[in-house]
Amino acid sequence: MFRITKQFAFSASHVLGGLEADHPCARLHGHNYIVEVELAAASLDGRGFVRDYRELSPLKRLIDDEFDHRHLNDVLGHDHVTAENLAKFFYDWAKGRWPEVSAIRVSETPKTWAEYRP
Repeated sequence: MFRITKQFAFSASHVLGGLEADHPCARLHGHNYIVEVELAAASLDGRGFVRDYRELSPLKRLIDDEFDHRHLNDVLGHDHVTAENLAKFFYDWAKGRWPEVSAIRVSETPKTWAEYRP
């Protein structure tokens, strides 16, 4: 199996609902997010690619236009804007465009990652 990944970055704020009042994530805060899309294929196309990285530019446009420097609660319309839910959102969006998408990882900090992989 061949696997490729590409990273995208954005900065945004959010508030997590349903947490105890003294939980730091219950307050307005922000992160410098990294989104990593993974694509997999058993064979390569005629050019030797799983998929040309340039074909992933619509994901960059989505992130830049809709997520970067935004309040994620407003973008997604709920207050459970966790890295896990972001990973699922980006997976669903990307899988609908590129069948080779196999996973999405989202990082909020250099030491934390959430992954959605069906």
